[in-house]
Amino acid sequence: MTVAVLGLLIGVLAPSLGASRDSARAAACAAALRELQVANLSHAASSNGRFVAGAANIEGANLERWHGRREAVGEPFTPEGGALSAHLGGAATSEALRECAGFTWSEVGPEAPGFERGGGGYGYNNAFVGVVRSERGGVWEIETNRVGSRQERFARPSATAAFTDAGFAADAGLIEYSFAEPPEWPEHPGSRPDPSVHFRHRGRSGVAWLDGHVTSEARAFSAWSQLYLSDPGPLGLGWFGREADGNALFDYE
Repeated sequence: MTVAVLGLLIGVLAPSLGASRDSARAAACAAALRELQVANLSHAASSNGRFVAGAANIEGANLERWHGRREAVGEPFTPEGGALSAHLGGAATSEALRECAGFTWSEVGPEAPGFERGGGGYGYNNAFVGVVRSERGGVWEIETNRVGSRQERFARPSATAAFTDAGFAADAGLIEYSFAEPPEWPEHPGSRPDPSVHFRHRGRSGVAWLDGHVTSEARAFSAWSQLYLSDPGPLGLGWFGREADGNALFDYE
């Protein structure tokens, strides 16, 4: 009788315990996202108003990211020398902060394949915040990726994404990825990249906005270019906001 009662209690409590655990993970990720953007604001304050570059000289040496550096192409990035590390209290703090508790480390892990190993499960709005762009004929072209955009370029910092939970659907399935891609390619309006915003917290993603506040956003839509074998949708990838608004939650306007 006692065993039966215990079994019943476990069955009743298990869902609530799981929900509590998920809520705790979401809260931890939200706090980490906020710290990342606070560090980015600190970087801007010490860099003439410019946010951190997301992938400086990616077309050249390709050794730098917002979260770290590497010695050679193909190696994982380490937080030593990362542009934000000094603003996060050093490399050790940076590395620990970026290991999102909600990411499926048992499946992807720090040693798994990935385009951007070292980001730890969070993605940066590199498309607009981490580069400098200018508009020509409705197309946003990159002027430079060696520095990020100035704060003053963004008309609505409280409604412009800076960092989100992130991942990518490559041939091997979900992998680590350190950019939060917008719904449309800036250079090709109307064309979608594969999504990298990861709605890992019961169908929601944490979003740190440029002004430093953090919200939890539900997935509104997704897409699949079919360049890779894995469909992003079933892996929890997509975008928040209204599909008809294009890049409104990512761009300067």
